[in-house]
Amino acid sequence: MENNRVTNILGIKYPLIQAAMSWITDANMVAAVSNAGGMGVLGPNAGAKFEGSRKVSTEERLRNELRKIQSLTDKPFAVNIFSPEEGTDDTYTQTVLKISLEEGVKIFLSVGFVNNKLFKQIKDQNATLIHREITPTPEAAKKAEEAGADIIIATGYDEGGWIPQNKIGTFSIVPTIVDSVDIPVIATGGINDIRGVRAAFALGAEAVYVGTRFIVSEECPASDIAKQDIIHTKAKDLIFVSPLQRSTPHKLARELEDMYKSGKPAEEEMSLRPGMLEGKLDEGIVSVNTAIDLITEVKSCKDIVQELMDDFIK
Repeated sequence: MENNRVTNILGIKYPLIQAAMSWITDANMVAAVSNAGGMGVLGPNAGAKFEGSRKVSTEERLRNELRKIQSLTDKPFAVNIFSPEEGTDDTYTQTVLKISLEEGVKIFLSVGFVNNKLFKQIKDQNATLIHREITPTPEAAKKAEEAGADIIIATGYDEGGWIPQNKIGTFSIVPTIVDSVDIPVIATGGINDIRGVRAAFALGAEAVYVGTRFIVSEECPASDIAKQDIIHTKAKDLIFVSPLQRSTPHKLARELEDMYKSGKPAEEEMSLRPGMLEGKLDEGIVSVNTAIDLITEVKSCKDIVQELMDDFIK
């Protein structure tokens, strides 16, 4: 991978980054992806759970997860950090940044908006910055590059998680973003097998950012019930629970769908934990990309990385 800018910048073997999937990443999963040659990313709610009767603070939880990752791998990994709108200070973001830097984190993946203050804080520490605009545009990509981002993620409407509001598919948005900046671009949105990887590179991307496929991995902390739900659900069955997310169809998801269709606001974010982490399908949502028909079995992170990166394995 001598000529791949993403692997060179990040110091990884393969141009594959595991998505920061909120509740369903943890130290074990991050380390497994990094050890397999990709790069794991610790999500914003990774490891968030009750330990006995004691609720663990954000600071303690994050330190615990970071130290565990470092005990499990010596390979590069990243921490996901929310990037609020310019001029906005976010206490949670600053907490994550402070603890991560204290624990020696060298790569951050910002999701949200271009925030010059936050970007400068990261770059002033000689850390690497990957930026993902929730709704990508060429203008935002250029702003991120000018603000110091080292790599841009171009997100297609096909993705799981928070859906871009411009409704532009991966095949259309990736080359548009590639043409707008000089820094390398990572593609994401519906990439679940090697054909998606090949398509992303044909569009000009220099790496892929993969979430849904890694949910159905042995190391992912998502419930086995949620993993089987993804395997047995087809893309045609997915429903919108808000303008921001789609889900597999179950009781709460259908109720949220009805609210969305009637124009009523819904707090779908709070439904991720019961649906995906706890496997209470009727009490939560299972957010996935539109290519889930391609996911047919649970595999290890190592096997998933090798399958997706087969073209790069010598």
